Amino acid sequence: MTKKIVITGIGATSPLGGTARDSWNALLAGESGARALEQEWVEELALPVTFAASAKVATADVLERHEVKRLDPSSQFALIAGREAWADAGAPEVAPERLGVDWSTGIGGVWTLLDAWDTLRERGPRRVLPMTVPMLMPNGPGAAIGMDLHARAGIRTVVSACASSTEALVNAYDHLQQGLADVVIAGGSEAAIHPLPIAAFASMQALSRRNDDPAVASRPYDVSRDGFVLGEGAAALVVETEEHAKARGARIYAELLGGAVTSDAYHITAPDPEGSAAARAMKAAVEGAGASLSEVHHINAHATSTPVGDIAEYNALRRVFGDGLEGIAVSATKASTGHLLGGAGAIEALFTVLALHERTLPPTINLAEQDPEIPLDVVTSPRPFDGEGVAISNSFGFGGHNAVAAFRTA
Repeated sequence: MTKKIVITGIGATSPLGGTARDSWNALLAGESGARALEQEWVEELALPVTFAASAKVATADVLERHEVKRLDPSSQFALIAGREAWADAGAPEVAPERLGVDWSTGIGGVWTLLDAWDTLRERGPRRVLPMTVPMLMPNGPGAAIGMDLHARAGIRTVVSACASSTEALVNAYDHLQQGLADVVIAGGSEAAIHPLPIAAFASMQALSRRNDDPAVASRPYDVSRDGFVLGEGAAALVVETEEHAKARGARIYAELLGGAVTSDAYHITAPDPEGSAAARAMKAAVEGAGASLSEVHHINAHATSTPVGDIAEYNALRRVFGDGLEGIAVSATKASTGHLLGGAGAIEALFTVLALHERTLPPTINLAEQDPEIPLDVVTSPRPFDGEGVAISNSFGFGGHNAVAAFRTA
């Protein structure tokens, strides 16, 4: 028998704010999280891109000193978001053996890895910290949350580039359906605003180069879009069976209808321009939950602001919804947050959940002249929403990974 799965807690630390609510309020206000980088290495290394969407609140302002010292920034972000989501859900009383974590990252502990390499070269092997390996492990962020909350039903980490945290949410849904847990903390984190990833993404022409005006650099669907803005942070959602949530009197934000994962098998970085596999993921996410495509009224699009990616996603959407796409309101929130890579799907799922719960669709900023080849109904200012129907959140990643999650108003 299929169980109803619901969202009961949210948490985030993002370029827009240090909490889920602060991030949401800044999103509705049309703020941009992109800003010039002030670190010395920007000028020292002559980086071609000198800005990013850095976390608005420093982790050192939230965590204990020993936590900052012993955790990679990706794990620090995860712990902050996970704790907030857990508290927001009312800190459910659940047996540790019935509590799970489904987490994700796209890159993992890149700061720890590269700092340790610098230490080894400059100061020798005896100065490499003994905590280096657990700090750089991609499963470190999920493990940090699991140990903090004593989750013993399994702590799983998925790494599928920019589709990672949506895939983690899909996994959480499946694990609850399978009866492996009663409550799961799901989400993703990323902390890759480091000179090497910036240089590498810039080298492949993936990043916007609007160094003179970072706030308008991420501009999904605009004719002048020239790449994404690298972001950082984390988002977490507490997911549980409706039966368990109601038994403890929990507030329910929205229903998680399910999700789907497919792959392009086309190119290591470029999306399939026809969007056939991405379309299958969207269709399966909606119909697999027993809903119909005509019920979809809102989409939080992947929409990275790259010339190729935005139009490929549009092609996939057109494959799925046909002429019905004209009646679906689309938000592209990376315009405000930048691209959180492995954490992107989680923050966008959180925004989708709040859009349903608050009956308000979030805006897409920086859209000055919409590309005529992408004739979507793009939400450009907060739009009232009656809350009826289904909303989906799309995530697509390097390697041809596609993940889609579907939600309904509780």
